[in-house]
Amino acid sequence: MSAAHYAVHDSVAVITLDNPPMNTLAHVMREAVLAHFQTALAAANVKAIVLIGSGRAFCSGAEVREFNTPKAAAAPNTRELLAAIDASPKPVVAAIHGFALGGGFELALACHHRVAKEDALVGLPEVKLGILPGAGGTQRLPRAIGVERGLEMILAGSQVPAQQLAGTPAIDSTIPGDLQEGAIAYANKIQGQPLRRLRDLVPTVANAETFFAAARAKAAKESKGFPAPLKIIDAVEASVKLPFDEGIKAEREGFMLLVETTASKALRHAFFAERQAAKIPDIADDVTQADIRSIAIVGAGTMGGGIAMCFANVGMPVKLLDMTTEALDRGLAIIRKNYAATVQRGRLSQAEMDHRVALIRPVSQYADIADVDLVIEAVYERMDVKKAVFAQLDAAVKSSAILATNTSTLDVDELAGSTKHPSRVIGTHFFSPANVMRLLEIVRGKQTSKTALATLMSVAKRIKKVGVVARVCDGFIGNRMVEEYLRQAYFLAEEGALPQQVDQALEDWGMAMGPFRMMDLAGQDIGFEIRKRRRAEDPARQIYPAWLDRVCALGRYGQKTGAGIYRYEPGSRGATPDPLIDQLVIDYSKEIGLARKAVSDGEIVERCIFALVNEAAQILDEGIALRASDIDIAYLTGYGFPLYHGGPTFYADTVGLAKVVATMERYAKGRNGQFWKPAPYLAKLAAAGQRFNS
Repeated sequence: MSAAHYAVHDSVAVITLDNPPMNTLAHVMREAVLAHFQTALAAANVKAIVLIGSGRAFCSGAEVREFNTPKAAAAPNTRELLAAIDASPKPVVAAIHGFALGGGFELALACHHRVAKEDALVGLPEVKLGILPGAGGTQRLPRAIGVERGLEMILAGSQVPAQQLAGTPAIDSTIPGDLQEGAIAYANKIQGQPLRRLRDLVPTVANAETFFAAARAKAAKESKGFPAPLKIIDAVEASVKLPFDEGIKAEREGFMLLVETTASKALRHAFFAERQAAKIPDIADDVTQADIRSIAIVGAGTMGGGIAMCFANVGMPVKLLDMTTEALDRGLAIIRKNYAATVQRGRLSQAEMDHRVALIRPVSQYADIADVDLVIEAVYERMDVKKAVFAQLDAAVKSSAILATNTSTLDVDELAGSTKHPSRVIGTHFFSPANVMRLLEIVRGKQTSKTALATLMSVAKRIKKVGVVARVCDGFIGNRMVEEYLRQAYFLAEEGALPQQVDQALEDWGMAMGPFRMMDLAGQDIGFEIRKRRRAEDPARQIYPAWLDRVCALGRYGQKTGAGIYRYEPGSRGATPDPLIDQLVIDYSKEIGLARKAVSDGEIVERCIFALVNEAAQILDEGIALRASDIDIAYLTGYGFPLYHGGPTFYADTVGLAKVVATMERYAKGRNGQFWKPAPYLAKLAAAGQRFNS
C-alpha cells in the first residue's frame, strides 16, 4: 500500500497518491487507491472522500511503460478504478495541485467534485502519444466545459491552468491556502447534497453534423499521417450522440485501435528517446557543473544572432562579439527583424521583444568578454578561421570558461588541440534557424572534461533545446547521415527524377522539407564548400554529381540569393521550380552519357531513407552515437523527420532490418552500387532477426 496512503479527518477520508516522482497511474498505485477507497466506503464514520497527490503533482497520467504489457490490463485497470469512484455513494473530491494530466485528469473528472490550486495545470495530452484519452476523458470533459471547448483542448493536448476552468463543472473551486485543508472543508460542505456526476450532464453543440464535419476536414489537413485526431473527433461525437456508457465503449474501441498503430508506437518511442538522450553513462548526477551566468557569442552572422536569441529568449544576458560595427549592426538588425515577425504574428508582445533585444549586448573586442563563463564561437565554417578565433579566446577569457564551437562538420579534437586547455573545448552544433530548431548536437572531444559536457547538457535544457551527445567525426551524427541522404537525392536527379519530384516524394512520405528545398534554405554554398573539402581529402569515396556545383557557380546559393535549385520571390520563402535548373540537370545527364529514366516515388523514398539508416548503423558501430534512439531524436528534432515514423532507426525496425538489407543489396547491383554495402552492424542485426531499438 506504499503507493497510496489513507487517513481520516473527522468524517472525511483522505487518500494520498504517492508514486514518485509524478504519481503515474501504475498498476501498483491503482491497486492501493482502490483498496483504500473500498476501506473508506465500508467505514460508517466516513461521509466523504478526498483524493490528493503527494510531491509535485496530483497525478501526471498513465504509466506509459505499461502500454502493450499485461500490467496495463491487470485488475484494477484504470477504467475499473474510475468506474468505482464514479459509482461511489459517498461524494468524492479531487484536490489538484501541480499537474493532473491524461489519466490523472480523467481520474479527477471521474470524481464528483474538483478543487485545485490556482497554478495547477490540467489537460489530456494523449494525442501527443498518438492515442486518445481512454478512461472517459472524451466523454466527461465535453460534458464539463462544452463540446467545442472540450474537443479543442483534447485535440491540442494542451496544459490549461485550472484557474481558467474555475466555475465550470471541470473545476468547482480554486483553493488559495492549504490544499488539503481546503479540500476537506469543501468535502464537509457538500455532505448531504445530491451527488453530481459528470456522466449525467447532457453535452450539446449547435449544428452537430456541420461542426464535426468541419473538425474532421481541419484535422485531415493539419494532422496528415497521424490517425489519433480523427479518432478523437469520433469519440467526442459519440459523447453527443450516444448514452454515456455506449460513448465509453466507443472511446475504448478507438483507444485500443490507436495504441497498436505504428504512429502511436513511434510517438511513444520519441517520448522516451528524448528523455533517454539526457542520460550519459559515465556522467553521474553528482558531476560538478560550471555555474553559467554570463555568455558570449563570437560572430554576429545568421547563426550567431540566432544562438544569441536562444539565450535572450529565456532571460539570459548575452554578449555578441564581432570585429566591426557594420557586422554588429547588421546582426542586430536581423535579430530585431526576427523578433518583429514574431510580434506581428501575435506570439510575442512588443514589450517582451524590447526586453529580449536589450539582453543582447554588442561588443567588438575580445577584452569585452574576458569574464564570461561560456563562449560559443559561430564564425565561418573553416578550420583556419575557427583556429584563429580560438587562439584569441584562449588568451582572452578566464581559464575556467568553457569554449564551444558551433561547427557542423569540423574536427573538434583538432580545434581543441590548438588551445592550451583542450579539456574545456566542446562542440555545440546548433541547427538553423537556431532560435527555432530544438536540436543541439553536443560534440564530446577526446579531451572534453565531464564538467564541460554535463554543463552543456544543462545549458541545452535551460535554453529549451534537446541535447544529443555525439563523438567527433566528419559531420557528427546528423550531418554525417544527411550526407548520404543528399548524395542519393543528387544521383536520383541525374538519373531521371527532377529535383521537385524528389522533394515532393519525400514530403508526401512525411519529411518536413525535401532535400533540395532543405539545402536552398541552409545555403547551397555551405554544401559546396563541404564537397570541395571532402573531395580533396578522399577523392575515391567522395563522389558527387558535378551538376550541383554548376548551380553554385551561377551564384545560386538558395533563399539568401533569391535562387538556388528553386527560385524565390522577394519576401517569400515559397520555392518555385525553375526550368533553367531542370534543363541544366537534363543536359548534365546527356553530357555524361546517362540515359534518363522514369523513377518512382517509392524508389526515391527507399534510397534516401535507407541511406540514412545504413549510415546510422555505421555511426553506432563506431560509437559516434550512444544509442539508436539518440539518432532518432536528432532527426526528429533537427531534420524534419516525421514523428509518426519515429526516426530513421525506428522506421527501419518497423520495415524489418532483413528487408532493409535485401533492398540495399538490390541497389548495390546498380549504378554507384558501392554506396549500398550494408554496414556490418546493420547486416549483423538483420541476420540475427534483431532490431536497432530492442
